[in-house]
Amino acid sequence: MVAMADIVGANAGRARTHNRQVVLERIRVAGEVGRAEIARGSGLSTQAVSNIIADLLADDLIVETGRRAGTRGLPPVQYGLNPSGAYALGVEIRPDAVFAAVLDLCGTPVASVRRDLTKMDLDGVTSAVQKICAQVTKQAKVDANRCLGAGIVMPGPFGPTGLVGAASDLPIWRDVSPRDWFADALGVPVVVENDANAAAVAERVSGVAKGLETYAVLYFGTGLGLGMVQNGRLVTGAFGNAGEVGHIPVAAGGSVVSLESMVSRLSVQQYLSLSGLDIATVDGLDKAYADRETALMEWLNAAAEPLGSAIAIIENMLDPQTVILGGAMPDAIFDHLIGAVQMPSGTVANRQDRTVPRLMRGASGRMTATLGAAALVINQTFMPQIAAA
Repeated sequence: MVAMADIVGANAGRARTHNRQVVLERIRVAGEVGRAEIARGSGLSTQAVSNIIADLLADDLIVETGRRAGTRGLPPVQYGLNPSGAYALGVEIRPDAVFAAVLDLCGTPVASVRRDLTKMDLDGVTSAVQKICAQVTKQAKVDANRCLGAGIVMPGPFGPTGLVGAASDLPIWRDVSPRDWFADALGVPVVVENDANAAAVAERVSGVAKGLETYAVLYFGTGLGLGMVQNGRLVTGAFGNAGEVGHIPVAAGGSVVSLESMVSRLSVQQYLSLSGLDIATVDGLDKAYADRETALMEWLNAAAEPLGSAIAIIENMLDPQTVILGGAMPDAIFDHLIGAVQMPSGTVANRQDRTVPRLMRGASGRMTATLGAAALVINQTFMPQIAAA
């Protein structure tokens, strides 16, 4: 993420919202922190920090957590986030279902719901999203006034592209802005991303990328996507389609194939199907791994080489602190792949002074993208948009 030393406040000429975000981010990263420490780290005056703290307390976004022991004089008051001070909605739209979740201000899941999607037209999808949002907020007992907004995740790529056979599974959005459409339908601010980008942000909010500035997430949805974070900002591309890594050519068994054909949930399901195993769920794949199904172990052995080739490309293009595997696959399969991949030596990431592993496991399971959608909203709340000059 953007280094905390690079995120500073603005005592004049800059937005009040930015300064609030600076203070909130300092509190989030520290867990508990006092006014003077925030002022020293942010460049804001102590008075400016005091005013913002007062506003944040009044808005119930933070709470006093006590006083720091072991200091001379009167120990300073410490502040931390108030988990119940605000909430974020996350919605994932798939071709056959809609998922929704609520996160509290600290990124902890509060409730989640799934609904079948029976109508794929604009009205059908909109109605399903409205109903599931009402259902999940009721289940979470969230006051509408405390809802920060909604993150919407849907299949990519967005808009017409030159990727043969890669048209979006939800073509109803080709002539409609989903962000504007859902903001009007739900009555809250909306942010829209693909599943890989949402997963990448979720790792920052409450996952293994906490404290990191530049990293990549290889996201296993139906296919394979890449969420890239550079200096704390998502790398989205001109049309929101950066990271379509599944379509890059990689070496596999002496030939060149698309990465997605060898390394994705769809590829493993197709491979298992050839052996008479029809497994459609993450739990089913987990059981197949526990049983050491021959076909699954063969797929894992074949996937290691192209995955290593993809990591070499990602490392040399992005120079990340780490590459994270996540998405709708079992932890056991991710762990197996991490152990099986021969990490490429000819990349800029092959450094002797590393403090973070080159390859890590992130969040997994069928709700990964849904929780990531809500994390998009949480991240916007904390992430200052103005870096130091």
